[in-house]
Amino acid sequence: MKTLYATFDKKQIPLLPQAQFEGQIVVVETEPSARQSIAYLQQEPLLGIDTETKPSFKKGELHKVALLQVSTHEVCFLFRLCKMGLPDCLKQLLSDERQLKVGLSLKDDIHALNRRGRYGVGNFLDLQTYVSRFGITDQSLQKLYANVMGGRISKSQQLTNWEAPKLTAAQQRYAATDAWACLRIYETLETLRQTEDYHFVPLIDQNRLAEDVAKELRLSVLHTPLP
Repeated sequence: MKTLYATFDKKQIPLLPQAQFEGQIVVVETEPSARQSIAYLQQEPLLGIDTETKPSFKKGELHKVALLQVSTHEVCFLFRLCKMGLPDCLKQLLSDERQLKVGLSLKDDIHALNRRGRYGVGNFLDLQTYVSRFGITDQSLQKLYANVMGGRISKSQQLTNWEAPKLTAAQQRYAATDAWACLRIYETLETLRQTEDYHFVPLIDQNRLAEDVAKELRLSVLHTPLP
């Protein structure tokens, strides 16, 4: 039975095994490539999405969204909006009401994308709202992934330059992981909702969290084969 916590203690996250997207990453920089990528994505019933924007370090400085990540379980497409804008094919994908797109803090992402080009908002689900039906109060992707999936997502690339001429391998993996993680969290919670195979630890019992994490780590060590 899975244990879900009202909120996950941030101090416990470094103790968890690191998780990252291990599938194929496709960087898309032109509209023809975008059309081919979207033809693939339109076959999927469920997608994980996220965006990245070049950080601002000066007062009053504001950048447009630079990257849109759209992920399946196997492939994540990184659409470099800073190079091609928001083409009509991407607007069509975002406006599609048949296909569910799962993300985090989607209000901000939708607003940012609309600054690149207006489009009709399709079928979106925001994890920050969705998790509340389970009693979870965590709002960050890092804490939600730790809470639901028992893994640690690195945020080391968050403040890097997303408008760089070429994205580094670390940036690509980070960006893909964020979109893919939204997909995994949603599917796991949906399964738990349907099976009711979970135990919820309310805030008043949060002192159990450190003990549970330590127990999981001990079991992991015991089941790890010796070299």
